[in-house]
Amino acid sequence: MAMTEEEIQKANVGEAKKHNSTILLEEYTEQWSAWFKVQEEKILKALNQISIKVEHVGSTSVPGLCAKPIVDIVLEVPDSSNESEYVPQLEQNGFWLKIKEPEWFEHRMFKGKNIPTNLHVFTAGCSEVQKMIRFRDHLRNNPVDMELYQSKKKELSLKNWEYIQNYADAKTEVVKDIITRVGS
Repeated sequence: MAMTEEEIQKANVGEAKKHNSTILLEEYTEQWSAWFKVQEEKILKALNQISIKVEHVGSTSVPGLCAKPIVDIVLEVPDSSNESEYVPQLEQNGFWLKIKEPEWFEHRMFKGKNIPTNLHVFTAGCSEVQKMIRFRDHLRNNPVDMELYQSKKKELSLKNWEYIQNYADAKTEVVKDIITRVGS
């Protein structure tokens, strides 16, 4: 379900930045893999005692798929609601807390300071993490569904979006259709 402007503002740490434009998609590049490796190293250094899982997810993790040039990373920690366990360490290592969604799997999202990054933090064992990884792996191995997803992204990218979140929400239907076919 699409987030309202009120929900978008509430989830943001500070004011949510309006986009009011189309979405820039770029053709896949190996650079995104290199960016992930740099960010993974920073995360592991910062959280060497508490990180459970660090995975490159999202469109930049699927060779051949166009994407916004922002690396999506999912991180599992023992308890994402316990911010004192990881927020200061991540902030000292080049990330800043941008989104807090306690009602949605205790999700937190950080941005990267030097490399365009969305770092999604969840509690270990969260079903959303498995869904992200399953979706990534399926697109990597299924060119038909990868093309279906890419086609929808390109179509949606041409529209004006008030917030980037609105674009993300608009992709939900095709993602759900693919995930439903993939199963658990």
